[in-house]
Formats: sequence, C-alpha cells, structure tokens
Amino acid sequence: MAPFATRRPSWRTVTPMLAIAAFGLVACSNSQESSNVKGTTPAVWTGSAAPGGGAAGTSDQNASGDTVKVELKDASGKQVGTASFAAAEGKVQLTVDAQGLTPGFHGLHIHTNGKCEANSTAPSGGAPGNFLSAGGHLQVGDPNKHPASGDLTSLEAGQDGSAKLVTTTDAVTLDQIKGKALIIHAGADNFANIPTRYQVNGAPGPDAETMSTGDAGARVACGVIG
Repeated sequence: MAPFATRRPSWRTVTPMLAIAAFGLVACSNSQESSNVKGTTPAVWTGSAAPGGGAAGTSDQNASGDTVKVELKDASGKQVGTASFAAAEGKVQLTVDAQGLTPGFHGLHIHTNGKCEANSTAPSGGAPGNFLSAGGHLQVGDPNKHPASGDLTSLEAGQDGSAKLVTTTDAVTLDQIKGKALIIHAGADNFANIPTRYQVNGAPGPDAETMSTGDAGARVACGVIG
C-alpha cells in the first residue's frame, strides 16, 4: 500500500482566502463597510476627534443649552446685529456682531429689564426716549459696586459702521442675565473714570449720571437676552 500523502493546497486557493481574511481584519478595525458604488469611499470613524474638534455624532457646546442668543434692533425695529452669551470655564463669553453704527466706540451694557421698547419711559419716570423701559445697568449683589455687573467692554465700530467683539465677564452668570436686555449706546463709556489729577482746586469728581451711565449717551440698539 502506498504511504499516506497530504495534499498541499495550491496558491490559487490560498491567495483568495488570505485576501478575504485581511479585508475582514481591516473592516473590523475601523468599522468601514464595503461600498458597491464605483469611485466612492464610505465614511470611516477611527475613534479620533472628528473635524472641528468634536467627536462624531456629538453636538458642540453652543447646542448644549449653555448659550443664549440676542437679536439687536434699533428704534425702528430694524435688526442691526446679533449677540450670544455662552458659559466658558467659569465665565460668560459674549460675542457681538453689529452693523450700521456710527464709527467709534459705543457703550455696551446689560440692563435690568428685558424690555426693548422705543419711545418708552424709565421705570423711575421722566421724559420718554428709546429703550428707557429697560431700566439701568444690571447690578448683582452690592448695589454700590462699580463698575456695575452689567458693564461690558466697549464696542468699536469701524468706518463702515460694522463692529465685532468677543469678550468675557465673571461679574454675572448666564442664569442672572437671561431675560435681561443688552443695549448698545450712541457714545463711548468712560466707566466714570475721571482721574484724580483732573480733580484739582476743588473740581468735582464723577457725578451721579457719570457713575450710573458712564456718559455713554442715548440707547441706539437693544435686544432681550434669550
């Protein structure tokens, strides 16, 4: 009887099997599925960060409920800008985009009441004016603290009237400003900053209006926060 012989598989049989095994390992390692459409490659997520810094399938911080939006309108009701307040590392980050402003600096403040009424009167009474029903600057905690909690970095408009600002504040939280008003003023805010060197020979320091408004003048745009 002839000795038992083991038949060796031919290369024609081995090669396709190796190729199938290799493809299976790759497919399992990156979750890619094959495509039967010529010239296309299925989307692959390898576990690394997706473009833009976020993981695939997750939303960014602005969609998490930690951001509130503002539409800024002038006294005629025309939209002149937008703003957003977002929680950021223990602070509130404000981003403002505005157009149609007079070139130069403009006071930017959070006001007490979420009212943006043209030709209205202040809560304390007096002559009517634009957005006066929004009240004074928001003050959280000590009423004598200065600058006020609602005082923000001034907004600078270029010669084309457009302005953009990104700034932060830790004087307020998002919960404290929701339902309040964001107002752009006609003039610059001096933050009641009258240096003592100007107060010579009995010259007065900042008066009540300067302390409360920074002499920023009329209110030219307003939006309710959130």
